[in-house]
Amino acid sequence: MKTLWRYASPAVFAPLAGRWWPIFAVAAIGFAAVGLYLAFLVAPTDAQQGEVYRLLYLHVPAAWMSMFIYFVMAVYAGLGLVLHTRLSTMMARALAPTGTLYCVLALLSGAVWGKPTWGTWWVWDARLSSQLMLLCLYLGFLALQDAFDDRERGERAAGLLAVVGIVNLPIIYFSVVWWNTLHQGASLSPSEGARVAPVMLAALLTMTLACWSHAVAAALVRVRCLIAERDADTVSAVRAATSPVAVPAAAAVQKGSHP
Repeated sequence: MKTLWRYASPAVFAPLAGRWWPIFAVAAIGFAAVGLYLAFLVAPTDAQQGEVYRLLYLHVPAAWMSMFIYFVMAVYAGLGLVLHTRLSTMMARALAPTGTLYCVLALLSGAVWGKPTWGTWWVWDARLSSQLMLLCLYLGFLALQDAFDDRERGERAAGLLAVVGIVNLPIIYFSVVWWNTLHQGASLSPSEGARVAPVMLAALLTMTLACWSHAVAAALVRVRCLIAERDADTVSAVRAATSPVAVPAAAAVQKGSHP
């Protein structure tokens, strides 16, 4: 426990992130190569949807990752609000752009798949609408981070939004169960298992591992940048406060205000 708490320090975590992100980046490339090979060269053509179904090898992992990353981001944001740990807030901020990316990919690939399959790019379906709400939550989180002159105030507002928005995740997942929607049911569920052929499942899971590895690598790189930015801001603030120019200027202001 003490070891885990030790790595909550940005100064200790930054070197660890620097060692781990290349490993996850290489893993992402490897999994993506294998997953794309299985998806496009090994998996058979779907009997009903034809070749367009291969978009699901991007759409489904992207949708899963958009929800998973939001959950992790909300947990980090909650830890930042409760424990006031700087690294938690930074991790939440580092995860948000990648989650937004996967949410956009899920919506766009779903629209491209839906046009030839459903005959329309978009319907106000429960699954699609709740996924769009997830994108709005991501964008709101990113916007609130820099919406205030006081950075900590912006981080608290964004963290609160992230925690509250977590209620949208079960709505997305169970929307196809709770409502009669146009969106098809889950291809893989804990209760019913896989509804696709083994080779299709292998391609789907491999692409999911590629997306997960990419998300981890991107978050580690981004959090290192955030730590470096905070350190640079701290050094600049200290130099400005101790600058020999600042002291006479401050004294002049005080003298002018009290003649």
